[in-house]
Amino acid sequence: MTAWRKSTWSDDYGNCVELAVLPHAIAIRDSKDPDSGHLTLTPHAFTALIHRAKQDKLNL
Repeated sequence: MTAWRKSTWSDDYGNCVELAVLPHAIAIRDSKDPDSGHLTLTPHAFTALIHRAKQDKLNL
C-alpha cells in the first residue's frame, strides 16, 4: 500500500496535491480525484520541479 501525504499548502476548496515517496521515485496525484492516476518523477526531476515552481517559472 502506498502512503500518500497531502500538501501542507492545501486549501479549503480542494485545490491540493498528495505525494508518495516510492523506492526510487516521487508520485504526485490530485487529492480530489485520487483514482485518476498519478505522475511519477525521479527524485532529481521532482527537485527540479519544486525549484522551478518556487521561482514561478512553470507558466501555469
